[in-house]
Amino acid sequence: MTLDEVLARIQPPDREVSSQVQARLDRLTKPLGSLGRLEEMAVRYATITGEGKPNVPRGSVFTFAADHGVATEGVSAYPREVTPQMVLNFLRGGAGVNVLARHVGVDVRIVDIGVAYEFGVVPGLIQKKVMAGTHNFLVEPAMSREQAREAIQVGVDLATDASREGIGLIGTGDMGIGNTTPSAAITAVMTGRPVVEVTGRGTGIDEAVHAHKVAIIQQALDRHHPSPADALDVLAKVGGLEIGGLAGLMLGAAAARVAVVLDGFIAGAAALIAVGLQPLCREYLIASHRSVERGHHAILEHLGLKPLFDLDLRLGEGTGACLGMGIVQASIKILIEMATFDEANVSQRD
Repeated sequence: MTLDEVLARIQPPDREVSSQVQARLDRLTKPLGSLGRLEEMAVRYATITGEGKPNVPRGSVFTFAADHGVATEGVSAYPREVTPQMVLNFLRGGAGVNVLARHVGVDVRIVDIGVAYEFGVVPGLIQKKVMAGTHNFLVEPAMSREQAREAIQVGVDLATDASREGIGLIGTGDMGIGNTTPSAAITAVMTGRPVVEVTGRGTGIDEAVHAHKVAIIQQALDRHHPSPADALDVLAKVGGLEIGGLAGLMLGAAAARVAVVLDGFIAGAAALIAVGLQPLCREYLIASHRSVERGHHAILEHLGLKPLFDLDLRLGEGTGACLGMGIVQASIKILIEMATFDEANVSQRD
């Protein structure tokens, strides 16, 4: 499906299912509401899928990798060479996202959507390179509008294919040295917050580099004037390719009625783009955690999403999404495996 077709296909979730699911949860062998947000997640997931008694979903985390021209401005503590090195680490199963994905029983799919490195033939790598990294958005737009649309389409196609495979829960991940800089720029534009309020320390930069990073973003916004009313314009002018891919992943999943578990700050920036293109997409997004990155707080507030946990994470890759997917799967197991009072022959409260 094209992006325009996907945007038109996304519909509001099925609210009628929620009352059916809540009624079963209320009959389970426990005090009413005693499993808290696990019950909330069960209702949320069932509402998204439209199924009153869904199966425990197969899960897959998509980790999109890309490089950023603005990294040459010294906004990160790590060199750009780390991006392809980490992609290879993902493929060997040695990164944090691999460990946590194995822990919760979901698979990891690595997508090269814009790494400034030619991998050649590498088993397991999904090669969808739109361009070899974005341009330096301090001096020119990060990419053309057509390239931004292409990046989104990559995500749409991957989500559509995953749904056809029977994947019922999608997690978001990212890798790209310097990518908190475009994420902060997107967040400032889409939420209307000051740049300094949504720009954090990324990979651990010091105070001087942080001030430099804020200045770079502000200069870029003053130069390009991206419009918050046009999410594609924002993505093209200051965004990243992996951010576009993740936005498309969310839109494609929503069109297929597949729940998406967001990771942290970069996934949040992508969600701002996705919801900017189609507001109904928000109903299909589940926030796994609250990142240490200050801009993530602004994103969650703007989207009205309440994270499942707060563990002071700031790694990215899809690590938080993996843990969040485990929680969503647990909530479905509660719904479909736990006995009701009648089934267990247990007396209910007076």
